[in-house]
Amino acid sequence: MTSRIIVEADGGSRGNPGPSSYGALVRDADTGTVIAQRGETIGIATNNVAEYTGLIAGLELAREHAPDVDDIEVRMDSKLVIEQMAGRWKIKHASMQPLAEHARALLPRGTVTWTWVPREQNTAADALANAALDDEAAGGTGTVGEPARAGEPARQTQSAQLGWRGGAHGEPTTIVLLRHGVTQATERKVFSGSGGADPSLTPTGIEQARRAAAWLKRLGGVDAVISSPMQRTRETAAVVAGELGLDVELEAGLAETSFGEWDGFTFAEIMERWPTELDAWLASTAVAPPGGEPFDTVAERVAAARDRILGTYAGKTVVAVTHVTPIKLLVRLALDAPMQMIYKVELSPASITTIQWYPDGVASVRNVNVVPE
Repeated sequence: MTSRIIVEADGGSRGNPGPSSYGALVRDADTGTVIAQRGETIGIATNNVAEYTGLIAGLELAREHAPDVDDIEVRMDSKLVIEQMAGRWKIKHASMQPLAEHARALLPRGTVTWTWVPREQNTAADALANAALDDEAAGGTGTVGEPARAGEPARQTQSAQLGWRGGAHGEPTTIVLLRHGVTQATERKVFSGSGGADPSLTPTGIEQARRAAAWLKRLGGVDAVISSPMQRTRETAAVVAGELGLDVELEAGLAETSFGEWDGFTFAEIMERWPTELDAWLASTAVAPPGGEPFDTVAERVAAARDRILGTYAGKTVVAVTHVTPIKLLVRLALDAPMQMIYKVELSPASITTIQWYPDGVASVRNVNVVPE
């Protein structure tokens, strides 16, 4: 029986941000035998997000394949992740904090040793990550090693990559997705969904909206501005529409997820007060927060909103001011990616993500998380 295991993990982005993947494996610490391994693409992300995702995947493999082992050594060539998880470095970037909390929730109750290793000593995990990216580029699923966990949909790909299929047909509809500027909830790092306090922009958020509006004006060719009905998005959209000389139309389908009883609490507070419910929510997008809305339901209404926009503004360019979850779900929809992808994409306040949809159903993600200067 295995008494000690080693988790080896890595992640990387070809572009930072760019097409990203992770590799993770679990070894018997005494024999060196690989117990389980997995490599998977995660869409467009940064190196740091990919590395944390690799860590999470490795800990998930450990929990699945060695659930009784409570002596784990984690080895990564990411000094940042190792030092942050060991508690020696602070996690300054807000987007990394939920990933670190997710990883901590997977740790066993026993001994965990955090070990930084040079890249040349982490070749197995690195090879899995690169193999996943190469597989997807060749038209495969972007998954190597162990298949997806039970209950997860199989990874889908489009019939061919847009650039290789001889050209999509018809004039695309371009949706420029703009996340709202910061609010007090953003600065406090609390959950803030529909049905909650509905905060307004802070002065910093207003300035972010102005920078985004100037960026969009330089882009040119915008035909319409659409907004989620929530206050922070309406305020952001009003700044943009004023700069572009357009009116704002509301689209209820672009509202943020309802987080129910979790609204106004930080991830750490939720983990402390609702540990069982949080574990279930993180494990399945079909599970809702207490009194809230499951991501699967949000995905359906966001897809319906997308269809309404495409039907009304076919062949035009639309700015849609919305929130983190709807933007992630629209990127997932465009990439035909699994739902778990939404946990692995970073979106900054007032950032821009652009997707083109062609009449024959093909989508092209043009950029993700561009922050106007």
